[in-house]
Amino acid sequence: MQSEIFCHSEISPHSTNGRGLLANLRVAVQSGISVRGWRTEAGCQALQGFIALEDATAVERLKLAGARLAGNTHTSEMGFGLYRDTAPKAFREGLVDIALMTDTMGEARAAAISAGVCGFKPSYGQVSRFGLVGLVPSMDCCSILGSRLKDITNVFNVIRGGDDRDPSMPDPVSPLLNASSKRTVEHVTAGVFTQCLQNLSVTELEAFRAALSRLERTGIAVTELSFDDFELFRVAHHVIGSVEASSSCGKFDGVRYGHRAGGSKNWNTMYLKSRAESFSMPLKAYLFQGAYFQFEDYAAFEKACKIRSVLITGIQRLFDDLDILVFPTRRASANPGSANTLETLYHAFSLTLPSNVTGQPALALPGLAPFEGGDLGLQIAGPLFGDERLLRIAEQIVQDVEGTE
Repeated sequence: MQSEIFCHSEISPHSTNGRGLLANLRVAVQSGISVRGWRTEAGCQALQGFIALEDATAVERLKLAGARLAGNTHTSEMGFGLYRDTAPKAFREGLVDIALMTDTMGEARAAAISAGVCGFKPSYGQVSRFGLVGLVPSMDCCSILGSRLKDITNVFNVIRGGDDRDPSMPDPVSPLLNASSKRTVEHVTAGVFTQCLQNLSVTELEAFRAALSRLERTGIAVTELSFDDFELFRVAHHVIGSVEASSSCGKFDGVRYGHRAGGSKNWNTMYLKSRAESFSMPLKAYLFQGAYFQFEDYAAFEKACKIRSVLITGIQRLFDDLDILVFPTRRASANPGSANTLETLYHAFSLTLPSNVTGQPALALPGLAPFEGGDLGLQIAGPLFGDERLLRIAEQIVQDVEGTE
């Protein structure tokens, strides 16, 4: 059954297993994540009418743990941006406890702040991508939204782990940090980039500094530091992302599934017309740019890959002295939910996409950086595969902030 919120919804959500860590937890799944027998169109005409033949690995593990699948939410085209995403509305109307979303440039974290819940993007390689309709394979990640961090942690523990069907996962999967660590939030050090602060408006800076003050009152030591290459995150994401997207979307030709243009006199014309009708202008522009870098300026793509490597190394070194990095989740001047051009998308997600470039875990917390008319959302990021400690720090922050206010 379709609705304004769900592409497909279960009239009476149920689980095949009444027991388990996630028993009776209501979970929405974005329509770009496969659920067997459900429409999995990823918000794109290129996948019009496509019915998933099997569950994504994450969905399969949710079912085994007793979760109740409530339905799959509408999404923007291929999960790129948030302009048609309905997961936040599912939370606001009390229909779900958890939502799974793909996160390509920060969509899951921005959606969480919009809904007033937490949004967690795990380290790349911790959660299998099998069954995801991916756009940018080296940056897409199955992410978790939830009103309670405990639920997010439980879902993460269920869906993470090795999967032979996903060749992008480390072998073996890198272990999480020791859960018995006695370090508390009082011993946490947080870094804030001066380049990030310099890019904020007066309104944004005021709200973000208020959030940092809240962290300091909980015992976190906040340090400002310089990261000269900060602006290159956006460049690397744009170039690499467009090339990977162009390659990923090459398989959507209207032959085996999805939209097929009518009135074509031959196969070649059918291919061209089907692809022309299958994608919106913003995504077409992205694919055209990727094709240009692939075939006309490959040196730019190679340089972007080298820049990405430098950024990953530089960020990871910072965690020799820091526990977390802190950013706003969104801009006050750019609503992620309405951005629908490449320029506005990259502006709206400029503060979340760095974690997609590096693959590190990041978590958005609502309510800590309010401004008139909205919430910037506080985003904390940890070292690669430091997911468990990041979640523990976040839970301690929430508890301590509530205790000091």
